[in-house]
Amino acid sequence: MRKISLFVIALVSFSCFGQNNTLNLMPWPQEIIFGDSNYIIKPNFTISVNQEASKRIEIATTKFLRRLSGRTGVFIDEGFAFKSSEIENPSLEINFKRIGKLELNEDESYQLKVSKDKISINAATDIGVIYALETLLQLETNNESAYFFPEITINDAPRFPWRGLMIDVARHFEPLDVIKRNLDAMASVKLNVFHWHLSDDQGFRVQINSRPKLHQLASDGQYYTHAQIKEVVQYASDLGIRVVPEFDIPGHATSWLVAYPEIASKDTIYKIERYSGIFNPTLDPTNDETYEILKDVFTEVAPLFPDKYFHIGGDENEGKDWDKNKKIQAFKKQHDIKDNHELQAYFNSKVQQILKDNGKIMMGWDEIFHPGLPKDVVIHSWRGTEAMLKAAKLGYKTILSKGYYIDLLKSVETHYTNEPFPDTHDLTNEQLKNILGGEATMWSELVTPLTIDSRIWPRTAAIAERFWSNKAINDVDNMLKRLEVVSFRLEELGITHLRNRDVILRNISNNQNLTSLINLTKICEPLKGYQRNKGGTQYKTFSPFTQFADACNADAIDAMHFNENVDAFLKNNTKESKTELLKLFKKWIQNNVEFTKINNNPTLNQLAPLSINLANLSSILIKGLEQDKLNKEDYDSATELIKNLRKPIVDTELAINSGLERLMSKFNKKH
Repeated sequence: MRKISLFVIALVSFSCFGQNNTLNLMPWPQEIIFGDSNYIIKPNFTISVNQEASKRIEIATTKFLRRLSGRTGVFIDEGFAFKSSEIENPSLEINFKRIGKLELNEDESYQLKVSKDKISINAATDIGVIYALETLLQLETNNESAYFFPEITINDAPRFPWRGLMIDVARHFEPLDVIKRNLDAMASVKLNVFHWHLSDDQGFRVQINSRPKLHQLASDGQYYTHAQIKEVVQYASDLGIRVVPEFDIPGHATSWLVAYPEIASKDTIYKIERYSGIFNPTLDPTNDETYEILKDVFTEVAPLFPDKYFHIGGDENEGKDWDKNKKIQAFKKQHDIKDNHELQAYFNSKVQQILKDNGKIMMGWDEIFHPGLPKDVVIHSWRGTEAMLKAAKLGYKTILSKGYYIDLLKSVETHYTNEPFPDTHDLTNEQLKNILGGEATMWSELVTPLTIDSRIWPRTAAIAERFWSNKAINDVDNMLKRLEVVSFRLEELGITHLRNRDVILRNISNNQNLTSLINLTKICEPLKGYQRNKGGTQYKTFSPFTQFADACNADAIDAMHFNENVDAFLKNNTKESKTELLKLFKKWIQNNVEFTKINNNPTLNQLAPLSINLANLSSILIKGLEQDKLNKEDYDSATELIKNLRKPIVDTELAINSGLERLMSKFNKKH
């Protein structure tokens, strides 16, 4: 058998590992030992569990059997796991020691062994068993005659204990089915914290019986009942996932003040915010009633969330309403509070005590950091690794989201290569333990239930690998190869990131032939950063998110292919890369022909310049490639077309622009 350890991984190029290139595991395990045989999947496949199965294992094994049978088409005779005493010679033997606790630093390790005749899973906790089952499913493959698991031994455990996904349901409410399918997807890539952003300027999303105006007046009728929250928490628990709630205060608080304007820092009438951005409404930290309401709310919701940690937000409070409030300014002077940061620290200390009284540990975005905070407070860094490293050095637990803002629609490579902390840090080994991990963040200004999956997945699977796997696992090409398989496997769990593209395009085209539109989505990407909604004023919370940009994703597949071939052609002038470029140019010429057949409505008419200009440019570049030069007229025409194609169109950008410009440099002196 051949063993791949972390030591080898650190020394050898990931792409040189041979057999492991046939595996599509994500996240990549800590240690793999390869064998030479296969375990053939047959109808008599059975599972045994060494003790009274936990509810988690009961659910996980049943799901495993359904997914395995559905994926392979093998009609498995037994649809449920057995106790070890009830069956002889099971196909898969599961052994675990205890029920895992949903808390920080729980043992999530596992060992998975596949031989020709037997599969075994050994783990300290049932949570480790869940992860092992997910890895085993990822190992499933086939040849012409059978479906099988390759012989292998995997020893695995996470790099970081906190591996999260935050979903903002305040800007756009997400129904339970959206939350649940994303929890399933999280478990499939071994993420273990669901951070639920439940309040913001655009809505308050939880039923509050003690202060009912919050859900009655500040939710547009879209909120979670206590029963629904319990349902989600239990669903997550069955998957080994912790649920951490967030109620954003003292800023991002318009929804609170719609319901209770008496605790505002400015005396005015408040309405739910319909736009995106940073707004002034802020809780009054000098008003005793502020804390009475917070105490009522947090005392009511704390039992709904068993996790020890409770997120208070605390970000982007500019304190403008504090500065204009004479009573607040007098309070600052009376208590020798120098600035708004110190005033927020005062506010945080009061909130921290409320949470402590309810058995919770406070966490918040890095703006809450103040040296006077209790050491158990968790600092969630979104502005940079510097804040995270500073907090860790001073003894605070901390997690990172900088570089994992998936709503920015940056490339998966950007996120994947974002190492949580640099090698040049000056932290001691003990201080390094304060860095708990990180979270991908899905802010929802520009997503709805129709599109949110396409903004989270599959890129978050790559981020999950960064949190789980050894830092030496960083080969982008290998990751992209594996991610392609993980992406379509996510559909098995109900994730809609692939299928809903066509739902949107059918809407745009009025159910005409989608081929030309699909081809355009493969070379166009939504505007990145917050350019699509610059200033937060183009879209309201109820605007349509059923546009061409919503059908495009952050990693346009044909664009990646084109840009790679341009680089290969310019570097080596290979026949293969030239052939691929010609093939793509011919495809885009024909695509415009097909596009004109359906271009019969105002929405599609906006895309017409993109399609036409690309077709015209493709014709010129075919001539240039075939003749190895362009005359001055063609060169000037191509240059003007590229200039036009560089301009954003219907909130998207052409993702092949950089490749086109590099290719044109070849003809710069040949006309």
